[in-house]
Amino acid sequence: MSERANIRDVAARAGVAVKTVSRVLNGHPYVSADTKARVDEAMKALDFRPSIAARILSGAKSGQVALIYDNHSPYYMFQIQTGCWEVCKDKGIRLLAQPVDVADPDVGEQVRGLVSETHVDGIILSSPVTDCDPVLRALEAMDIPFVRISPGTNHALTSSVYMDDAQAADDMTTHIINLGHRRIGFIKGHPNHMGSMDRLAGYCRALDRVGIAYDPELVCEGEFDFESGVRGANHLLDLAHRPTAIFASNDDMAAGVLAVAHDRNIDLPGELSVAGFDDTTLARTVWPPLTTIHQPMAELARTAAELLIAGGGISHRRLPHTLIERASVAPPVRTLP
Repeated sequence: MSERANIRDVAARAGVAVKTVSRVLNGHPYVSADTKARVDEAMKALDFRPSIAARILSGAKSGQVALIYDNHSPYYMFQIQTGCWEVCKDKGIRLLAQPVDVADPDVGEQVRGLVSETHVDGIILSSPVTDCDPVLRALEAMDIPFVRISPGTNHALTSSVYMDDAQAADDMTTHIINLGHRRIGFIKGHPNHMGSMDRLAGYCRALDRVGIAYDPELVCEGEFDFESGVRGANHLLDLAHRPTAIFASNDDMAAGVLAVAHDRNIDLPGELSVAGFDDTTLARTVWPPLTTIHQPMAELARTAAELLIAGGGISHRRLPHTLIERASVAPPVRTLP
């Protein structure tokens, strides 16, 4: 097996000094386009991959950033990872995706260890890690740049990207009310996510605006997964006075509601309308397709990655949401017994 090419091999093939190759690797601004092209061609021809450890020892950046997450929805996280990866790939930066458990007492030390071991240049935090105090304290103490996606607390702490969860839930609830529904069930999101409370607040605000009294019997706990959607649906559909619509705080739980309704032979959406939140690929593959809130998940992640890589001062970006109408929500045909 041939030996792995080193920086001297690249310099010889490109006809430049070793220091010039180093400048290209480190993104030095004073390298001509022609020289950079020759060095890039030489690295490609030799399949040269610079040692991250060597770059760190030389004082250069590692060319790596980390996405740290703890989310129960695989559809949501796929979009977040894809958005971050697209920007990192375009910038020639490696993305490390690391799951954590925000309920773990040692989560702060785990994140500290990740940064120390990988020497990443920055961190992107996804909800609910974005509001996890031990993680925030650890990153502040290490003085490493980080950007948060959808934070619910300490907004002035770092740069962030977000959407208005409360207004989005208000819009969906209002849409359901405008179709004629008055008894609307709601399945809350995971208690560790600040956005869960915002979505509940939006639901309550829409009810209050038209004079519909809040009924705690119609509100269920949820965890942003299919199973909690099933539990919530069974509770709501076992009520003596059932709802004519159920609004779940994400698409995974809404899919659980649909499954229970199908199992009970409830006509959808005639006897029961079902709405979700996020507009994941799941919303388009279940039957009937879900009316939902389009959360620009990939765009949130792309924007977070761009803010992190650009550096500079603290910046906050709010992205718009969209109510997507599909076949799972319609005017009530009748009130269920």
